[in-house]
Amino acid sequence: MEIKIKKTGSAHLNIEGGATVDLPVYAGSVGPDVIDIGTLYKNTGMFTFDPGFTSTASCESQITYIDGMEGTLLYRGYPIDQLAKQSNFLEVSYLLLHGDLPDKEALADFSKSITYHTMLHSQFDTFFNGFRRDAHPMAIVCGAVGALSAFYHDSTDVSDPQQRKVASHRMIAKMPTIAARAYKYSIGQPFIDPQNDLSYSENFLRMCFAVPAEKYEIDPVLAKAMDRIFTLHADHEQNASTSTVRLAGSSGANPFACIAAGVACLWGPAHGGANEAALRMLYEIGSVDRIPEFIKRAKDRNDPFRLMGFGHRVYKNYDPRAKIMQRTCHDVLDVTGQRDDPIFKIALELEKIALNDEYFIEKKLYPNIDFYSGITLRAMGFPADMFTVLFALARTVGWIAQWLEMVSDPSQKIGRPRQVYTGHPFRDYVPLNKR
Repeated sequence: MEIKIKKTGSAHLNIEGGATVDLPVYAGSVGPDVIDIGTLYKNTGMFTFDPGFTSTASCESQITYIDGMEGTLLYRGYPIDQLAKQSNFLEVSYLLLHGDLPDKEALADFSKSITYHTMLHSQFDTFFNGFRRDAHPMAIVCGAVGALSAFYHDSTDVSDPQQRKVASHRMIAKMPTIAARAYKYSIGQPFIDPQNDLSYSENFLRMCFAVPAEKYEIDPVLAKAMDRIFTLHADHEQNASTSTVRLAGSSGANPFACIAAGVACLWGPAHGGANEAALRMLYEIGSVDRIPEFIKRAKDRNDPFRLMGFGHRVYKNYDPRAKIMQRTCHDVLDVTGQRDDPIFKIALELEKIALNDEYFIEKKLYPNIDFYSGITLRAMGFPADMFTVLFALARTVGWIAQWLEMVSDPSQKIGRPRQVYTGHPFRDYVPLNKR
């Protein structure tokens, strides 16, 4: 990875009763400057304290940039709205992995490689039978992704660039097959194998919803919506699951294990489960008439109720993905005949009120992508317990791109956060008969 961070000056840290330390200040291509504290402990014997790492850059990256105040999301410099409207998921995948948009020949080669890696090892299907019939699809995906390293030994050597490439293509290709099988297993239907003449999103929809007893017709509007959903979720900077992938990878773990770690982290309700929570909230509200009641509850500090799908850890403006997701939701509801869906009407009215209410404007509680994605996926036929699986499927390419960047970064070290210890100081052992 070419190092592009530039030194712009120094920061002077004055420690009361101690020394003055000069720390270099660096700048990226866009975004805030950063203070390099790499030598702080060596020079002062002190650490920094930053719970959640909200003010700490853990790495240098050239993949994704977010400006939360402006509501900007860039993949390799390209605005997300341009990519979602004009590109497709496999082209975006190539962009994230390689840094530039492919030409016609490169895209054809990449698409062919992904297409011909979609099949799973024939023995792999028996792996699914080890799960209970009522296992959560996310539990199945988490286990299945980790199990890939037991089947594909020829692409686990992290030091071999060719093996890294093969592993990357395999995971992007096989994740839809694994996700679809997790869904089919959870509802007791037979697995549907991938079909090479279909696009990435078409193939996934067919594997999820086709049955052997009848022909499955792929709706182009739904296929486009699925592709757009994948694109919108492909990467999102150093979030919890991406940081987990990088941390696991810093130890030299094989790529399949690293992505499985990302899947496990994404499963947390505070991360990948937000769209499911937003949908549950709309069901709880129940009707447009009850929206004022819930708005009032959301403003009450003593009421535990929270409006799900509003606000974001990073975005302090309208999430750029939410605008695209809203339009996609309209398209899906139209083609599925669910335009009069009462849940969607609640969502539209809730958004309208929130965007014009001084409380939400002051708190910068704008609708995020999760607000609409749950409704859209539900209209497409997916149950709520598949929402996070679809998130993991889309985010796999971002995890891989981040992992590849991390592996090739010469400044990379094994992750080792420090702590502020507040437990007991030194204590002598007390024998059992004296306690």
